[in-house]
Amino acid sequence: MSDFTPQLPGGTWTLGDKTISRFGYGAMQLAGPGVMGPPRDRDEAVALLRAAVDLGITHIDTAETYGPRVVNELIREALHPYAGDLLIATKVGGRRDAEGGWPTARTPDELRSQVDDNLALLGVDALDLVHLRLGDANGPVPEDIEDAFTTLVDLQSQGIIRSLGVSNATAEQVVQAQSIAPIVSVQNMYNLANRWDDELVDRLAIEGVAYVPFFPLGGFTPLQSDALSAVAARLDSTPMSVALAWLLRRSPNILLIPGTSSSAHLLENIAGAGLALSDEDMRELSSIAS
Repeated sequence: MSDFTPQLPGGTWTLGDKTISRFGYGAMQLAGPGVMGPPRDRDEAVALLRAAVDLGITHIDTAETYGPRVVNELIREALHPYAGDLLIATKVGGRRDAEGGWPTARTPDELRSQVDDNLALLGVDALDLVHLRLGDANGPVPEDIEDAFTTLVDLQSQGIIRSLGVSNATAEQVVQAQSIAPIVSVQNMYNLANRWDDELVDRLAIEGVAYVPFFPLGGFTPLQSDALSAVAARLDSTPMSVALAWLLRRSPNILLIPGTSSSAHLLENIAGAGLALSDEDMRELSSIAS
């Protein structure tokens, strides 16, 4: 780690029964290529997780499918027993196949098995936050989620899940989940260029529900990328820094989980997300999507 220790940007957000840092860490990149197998350097991965917590990050996002199993095992090795203020969010609703695919697995028995696997791998009696992963690799898919979500609600009633959320969900599926039981977060693809969840972000902010975007730089066209790069150059920054800072300022309920396998890159992400954007910067950046 560098001698420079930046302050975590964005402040905090209350998620379930914990107040966590709005700047979190997505652990997917700790697995090997294609999110399969072990990391190139296991000791470095463990050190990165410990460094994240030492820097004040109290929100780590993971899934049993990362590796599979590998990332959850790393988190347990690095951080167990867990600090009381640390929230580990995981996902269920899919498995990995031998070719590295992400097939769905959302029958009640499959979901119960995945929850049990997460409990065992993370070494806990209850999971802080479980997102029901919906849709497929191409994005959300309109479909009924009652049976799957009700299964997780039943497990929550047994005390082995503290809070629930949905991931890769349509706005209608968010509403359906909320009609069954309270949720504390929605985890969807969203960034400067992909703004189809704008209305959902705003509605959830009013309701006190967190919105956790993934792929903060995914899906840009060359024109959009050029526009972002131009703003970044004017601010003497980087496109990733600008994109992260925009997300933090976009709405107070947005929680960041940028991923990296490098301690140096983690520090860069933290510093970048703290970039001060003016109202004019925000207007120019917000126009990129159109």
